Amino acid sequence: MAPQLRPNKYAYRAIVLAGLAAVKLFRVPLLASGEEHLPTDQVVRGLHREVRPGRGAVVAVTHFGYLDFVFAQLVVWRRLRAHSRFLITRKHTGSAFVTAVCRLCDHVVVDRADGAPAYAEAVAKLARGEFLAVFPEGGVSRSWTVRPLRTGAVRMAAETGAPVIPVSVWGGHRMLTRGRGRIRLRDVWRTPVRVHVGPVLRVDPDEDVRAASARLRAVLQEGIDRCIDSYPVTPEPGAWWMPAHRGGSAITVQEQIDADAREREAYKRTG
Repeated sequence: MAPQLRPNKYAYRAIVLAGLAAVKLFRVPLLASGEEHLPTDQVVRGLHREVRPGRGAVVAVTHFGYLDFVFAQLVVWRRLRAHSRFLITRKHTGSAFVTAVCRLCDHVVVDRADGAPAYAEAVAKLARGEFLAVFPEGGVSRSWTVRPLRTGAVRMAAETGAPVIPVSVWGGHRMLTRGRGRIRLRDVWRTPVRVHVGPVLRVDPDEDVRAASARLRAVLQEGIDRCIDSYPVTPEPGAWWMPAHRGGSAITVQEQIDADAREREAYKRTG
């Protein structure tokens, strides 16, 4: 039997540096704001953030495109040198390559049929002082607005006392997203990506998790609005990558809610 790969900070650093190189190679303007909201009490030793108990954080990232995690991680890393541990559903770890990357980077693999073990692992990482990155929407938004959030992110924050760092990403969906086929060079070349880091949220252990999730959703949507307002590309009327309320041809918020409900019912029937 082949030996199991173990987490390796140097491998993670190499992956991050490869991401930075790709951004430069394809001349992608990565335009960030709100970086001053990132925690200032983090200790960086050389090229790595030092992990310390009580210094963890939940990094809550919007999910419009399949590459949003790349841009969120790059912004956090270049400021704090932090290696975020992402929660990744098992269905996205089907290939040997992705499985190896998840092990090397110490990500958390979630089985939606039984999420308790992954939740416990994530909480343990937070308590240890790791940055735990999640997509609280639970899937890709097709309305290009922030969907109602699942409560896992705020529950973890409340349980561990860790802050929630809201990260809104806009523009990455123009490169690769649900229903738009495979990634193409012309969709990446010089396509700007805006990232906004919102004010850190604290979740009281006694706070209602649905109310806290609604609070987080509002901050994430405010970040998306900031990104759209300052995005350096003027969309044509009816642009597919713009939300309906901004003159785009994306599905409406209500259509997104209805589609989500249909998908949940289909998942229940098929397992």
